[in-house]
Parts: sequence; structure tokens; C-alpha cells
Amino acid sequence: MRQVWISKHGLPQVLQLKEGPDPAPCEGEVRIDVHFSGINFADILARMGLYPDSPKVPCVIGYEVSGLVDKMGEGVDSSWIGRRVVSFTRFGGYSDKVIVAADQLAEVPEDVSLEAAAALPVNYLTAYIMMVEQARLRAGDTVLIHGIGGGVGIAALQLASILEADVIGTASAGKHDRLRKMGVEKLIDYREEDFTERTMQMTDGTGVDLVLDPIGGKSFWRSYQCLRPLGNVIFYGFSASAPGKKRSLISGLKALLSTKRYHPIRLVNANKGVMGCNLGHLWQERKRLRRGITQLVEWLGEGKITPVVDEIFPLEQAAEAHRYIQDRKNFGKVLLASNEK
Repeated sequence: MRQVWISKHGLPQVLQLKEGPDPAPCEGEVRIDVHFSGINFADILARMGLYPDSPKVPCVIGYEVSGLVDKMGEGVDSSWIGRRVVSFTRFGGYSDKVIVAADQLAEVPEDVSLEAAAALPVNYLTAYIMMVEQARLRAGDTVLIHGIGGGVGIAALQLASILEADVIGTASAGKHDRLRKMGVEKLIDYREEDFTERTMQMTDGTGVDLVLDPIGGKSFWRSYQCLRPLGNVIFYGFSASAPGKKRSLISGLKALLSTKRYHPIRLVNANKGVMGCNLGHLWQERKRLRRGITQLVEWLGEGKITPVVDEIFPLEQAAEAHRYIQDRKNFGKVLLASNEK
């Protein structure tokens, strides 16, 4: 099998394609012949040495795959062989073959492409946990979605539609036309406009019920200021710490020092909530993760959610795929594909 390894921390070119033996599943496990692997910003931070949960280098990263089950270990129902599946992985996804526990699988409906399925686990599960499990978003609520043209942003937009919530989104001006075609009427160009000021204008000064913020640094406090009483802001990333393609301790330190602390008394008096979401730290919550992915696959089959795949790169072009994302060219999900499929 082929795998993309992080040889050392650094620029995208540290990603190297290597050959290795095919893995064999143990009891309760299956092997997936991977067709598509999803790329997430956590992968990029891991490459740069800014993701503390990443394995030590050299390592293989990747949180999600889609493909066909081609081998199974003892104790697994033999009917899984040949099924089209999607699964989240605890690293190792940038591979031709991956081993996962059988309870991590979800079958892909026949009328859904494996490309779309690969875009589902991380982005949509993250959005689902934040909006459904944590914030309990309801019909008529308003949510501010940062980076609404990205993977999690588009997922959150589609879930907001299912939940009948109103949406305000931030994105660069070049993505606004495509977002309007997707039904987003309230858009903010974060490069040219103050999103806090514009959000308050768009809500007639009342603020929003929920903010989803993956940026960090000063953005966290500005997002908090967009909340109305009983509102919540959920932080799920820290992209402000990685403005370039290589690790910068100065940038990381600036982002960290510009992040305000939220004293409990201040939260009590403001009637506002501050939460965090890290999908990688929910690995032991298998029942909740499976409940979420089962619901998402059901909505996928019903056409209620439609993952937007922006670009697909061959496995050997993983470095180019990372550059593409860091240049903020993507509108939706970026995938890696095996040329042999």
C-alpha cells in the first residue's frame, strides 16, 4: 500500500509518499480499500508541528476515509465484505488501506458517491456536535458561521437549514456569489468589514444565538461580543496561530496572548456561554459519535445534506493539496484520491 508521511515538521513539501505492506485487521476490525481521504486543517497544523494531538513524526495523518471493505478480522459479520463505507480514523487516513474498528463504519447509500461520503465525517460531525449536541440550536435562532465557504462552514450552513435557523456568514468576497446561490443572504467580507459591527447591524442590535469560531486570537472575543443574552460561542480551531505555511512561534504566541479569558462572574452577569469542540478528544464517546454519523448518513441519503467537494488531488500530490487549502482557494472539501481505484 501507499501512504503519505509527514517526514518532519515544515512546509508542504515535507509530505512524502512511501510504499509499505498492507495491514491486516485484528479481531473486531475491518480493512478498508480507501478510495478517498479527507483533508482537514488539523492535518495542516500537524504537518507544521502545531497540533499537540498528532503522533510524533514521522507519521501518517488523516481523520476520514471512504471506500470498500476488503478484509475483516474475527468476530465481524462477513456481510461487510464489498460494502461501500465511510469511517472516521484516529490518524492514518492518508493511505491506500486503513484498519478501523467495525463499530466505526457507516454504510454509504447506493445513490451517494464515495467522494461525497468522504467529506462527511469530520466536517459534518463537528458541525452536528456543536449545533445539535452542544448549542441545541432551534428553529428561529440565528447563527454566525465563520469561514462559511470552508468544509465545516458549508456543513454548518446545511445543518442550519435542517434546523430552520437563520444564518450570517463570513467569507472572502470571492466566495460570496457561490454562497448566495446556496441561499446565504447575509454575508460579511471579513477582509474588508468588521464582522462584529456588521453582525450587530444585521440583527438590529440584538446579536446572535450562536457563533461558530475556528479562528482564535482576537476573533474569539469579537465573536463573544456578537452574542445576545442566552447565546453561546463555540471555539473549534485556532487558525490564527498558523497564518503561513510554516510554523511561526511568534505568530502562535501572538494569537495565544490576544485570546481573552472569560471569568465565570462575567459569564453569569452576561447570561452568555463559552464552549469548545475538539472532535479528536471525543474518541472515547463512541456511542455519541455513532449516533451523529448515523443521523448524518440518513440525511445524506435523503438529500438533506449535500457535501461540496471542491477539489480532488491524487495521493502523491498531498503537498499541493495542503498548499491549496492554506492559500484559501477551496470552497468546500478537499480530498485525496488513489489513482489505482
